[in-house]
Amino acid sequence: MSRYLAVVGERCVACGACMKVCPKNAIAVKHGVRAVVSPEQCIGCGLCVKTCPAGIIKKVERE
Repeated sequence: MSRYLAVVGERCVACGACMKVCPKNAIAVKHGVRAVVSPEQCIGCGLCVKTCPAGIIKKVERE
């Protein structure tokens, strides 16, 4: 597991682009409002960060 984790910002538009590129299916769009990352499944690869059209997904160090 990576020492990084993807975190979705408050301004998520729930487009689903991040879900499509996640190799571990660690991202889900909840109630059509916002994407949520499962910390247990996220491997910190950063594909979602590069794909997000709004640029609001960040990689942070796990605690």
